[in-house]
Amino acid sequence: MTVVPRNFRLLEELEKGEKGFGNGSCSYGLAENDDILMSTWNGTILGPANSEFENRIYSLRLVCGDSYPLVPPDIWFLTKINLPCVDQNDGKVMPLQFAPLANWRSEYTMENLLSELRRTMAQPLNRKLPQPPEGATYA
Repeated sequence: MTVVPRNFRLLEELEKGEKGFGNGSCSYGLAENDDILMSTWNGTILGPANSEFENRIYSLRLVCGDSYPLVPPDIWFLTKINLPCVDQNDGKVMPLQFAPLANWRSEYTMENLLSELRRTMAQPLNRKLPQPPEGATYA
């Protein structure tokens, strides 16, 4: 199996993120245009329909370390959210409670992670969880 260098992989993801993907329910891009290491990213998830998340926009931060894509990025929700896989103190997505991080594979992408978080929000056990007030953020 060929290992794609980190920067090439991140450039591919940046290009795809800028073009958009899927039905527009998730998006991502660099947090700072001058981040030559392409480490810090912003993500957005539109809450799934027919759930407590509906009509809400969730902002996230993703940080790709030096070993990405061999090691998953760290992910934090900036918008407060009540989900079992998210630490309620700081919004960090907890790797052991979120299968794509716990079972990380180097072919996974930020697109995969955001899409899976949205699917997690729509799961029957999570879709009716009471949510923090709209607009609340982690300090």
